[in-house]
Amino acid sequence: MSIRVIAGSAKGRQLKLVPGDSTRPVMDRVKEALFSILGRTIYDSVFLDSFAGTGSIAIEALSRGGSHAIMLDIDKRAVQTINENLTLTKLTDKATVRRADAFVYLAGKPERAFDFIYIAPPQYQDLWLKALQLIDTQPGWLAPEGTIIVQIDPVENKPLELKAFIAQDERKYGKTLLLFLAHRAAEDTAVALKE
Repeated sequence: MSIRVIAGSAKGRQLKLVPGDSTRPVMDRVKEALFSILGRTIYDSVFLDSFAGTGSIAIEALSRGGSHAIMLDIDKRAVQTINENLTLTKLTDKATVRRADAFVYLAGKPERAFDFIYIAPPQYQDLWLKALQLIDTQPGWLAPEGTIIVQIDPVENKPLELKAFIAQDERKYGKTLLLFLAHRAAEDTAVALKE
């Protein structure tokens, strides 16, 4: 399997994979679909990739004009791979890479509000739900008009009971499901504008 940057300043660059099987890189067609949905909103945005793996998603965001990304991974090999991929794509100066447990990070006080938070943890352990619940207790992690994106296997999907956030959309691509969530207040505003 190979992964590449699809568009932007680093278009066409092949990215390195994390050695072993601790990560699951997103397929190019899913990544292409995701960034097609996000469109120009990615420009000048601040991105949090909470289980970064290869760094592919955040690197795509930066390549397309994102202003900064914080990339977390607890695996030492993943952190090394992310740093190598940032060097390959010449995007090192736009990223902060931390070897960190996403749950410990999200349980802390928000250091800033992110425009996009990407959650794609190891499968079948409800880790995505745990991450969402942590953000739900401190909604300041997400900017008022921001979006949380969750990448899971469709069989993992279940009804969400969150206080601060609401699911706005979901898209399925084979064995990958993308969920899009926003602040409930933003949803209320959207409804009010339609009425």
